[in-house]
Amino acid sequence: MKPLVTHEIGSLAKPNWRVKLLTGRPLTDTDIEDAKYWATQLGLKSEGDELLSILHKRKEISDQDKQRVIHISSLFATKLLERAGLDLLFDGEQHRIEMYEHVIRNVEGFKFYGHVRSFDNKYYRRAACVYRPSLKRYYHLDEFNTVKGFTSKPIKVPVTGAYTVVDWSFDEYYMKNVAIGTRTAHEARHVARVRFLKDVAERIVKPNLKSLIDAGAKYIQLDEPAATTKRDEVGNFIDTVIWTIGELKHTDVFWSIHICFSNYSMLFPHIEKLQGIVHELHFEYANRDTKQLGRHPDVRIGYDVINQLKGYNFVVGIGTIDVHTDYVEPPELVRDRILYVVDIIGDPYRVFVAPDCGLRTRSWRVAYQKLRNMVEGRNLAARELGLTV
Repeated sequence: MKPLVTHEIGSLAKPNWRVKLLTGRPLTDTDIEDAKYWATQLGLKSEGDELLSILHKRKEISDQDKQRVIHISSLFATKLLERAGLDLLFDGEQHRIEMYEHVIRNVEGFKFYGHVRSFDNKYYRRAACVYRPSLKRYYHLDEFNTVKGFTSKPIKVPVTGAYTVVDWSFDEYYMKNVAIGTRTAHEARHVARVRFLKDVAERIVKPNLKSLIDAGAKYIQLDEPAATTKRDEVGNFIDTVIWTIGELKHTDVFWSIHICFSNYSMLFPHIEKLQGIVHELHFEYANRDTKQLGRHPDVRIGYDVINQLKGYNFVVGIGTIDVHTDYVEPPELVRDRILYVVDIIGDPYRVFVAPDCGLRTRSWRVAYQKLRNMVEGRNLAARELGLTV
């Protein structure tokens, strides 16, 4: 493993031309020009010509056309990340509806209700578990095999973790026999919750992980934004990760967990149980940090939790790019954030560099420039440390 590995966390925005075509909304000239722009920028003339021929139809779009547009958006996104210079790639989750809904669509035992807000102007359809979940199909395998054909670089697959799937769902099955208000209700609720978590971990997420490993995946990231949602369930979250990975920890996969916009202090000391199972812990930091240059703690205020992590043996994944603003961080700011963390951890091979979270709220042009500057900031830090990356 080389030092200061760079990667994107997961999602990129889905281009307007893709969204509108799939939802039957009229495309504008601006949408067409955007498709032309990225085909040219990425040097994908043949695929760009095919895309434009589909988009120019504007009506009478076949299911095959729609599948080709998803395929081309996946190719474009993968090549965008590759051109930005990242070490580990994916396709910005172009095959997925949304990180939670995509899972639920591919399992039995859930019933969708209405939309709820996740953050900013992003929404997802929330579902209820109505009977014991079971897997309908491996829901990341096809996209992984598709992205493998787009690049020779290593691929990192983001997978929504079991704890988040459960926490973002209503429970109408496991809790149905819990008599709320009784003397034994608290313990009964805990038992029901654990059953729900363990079933989703072992019956839904783990089989998908195994299918990816069998297909050659070497880097897998569990996305767990809900990890610290409930203070009294952090231990449950840790157990759920252990159930999810299970015997797969003995494979040669590099396991990562991504948690964002959370109270990280709640994870300690629970995370010590993940040592030897999970390799990297990636948190969000840049959103909490100042934009000033420098490596003093008074400036790098967003990275205080690093002092708690240094005593563990995890690779420390650091968010160096704020995903909730169009402000493009200069390479020198990324450099100083990296060097500040390396000074504390003491080993650049234990530091990975990424944005805080997925970049789906930013346009591709902004996301690309942010990622380019992130890679250049990593290169500046590496040169100062005398490293080859």
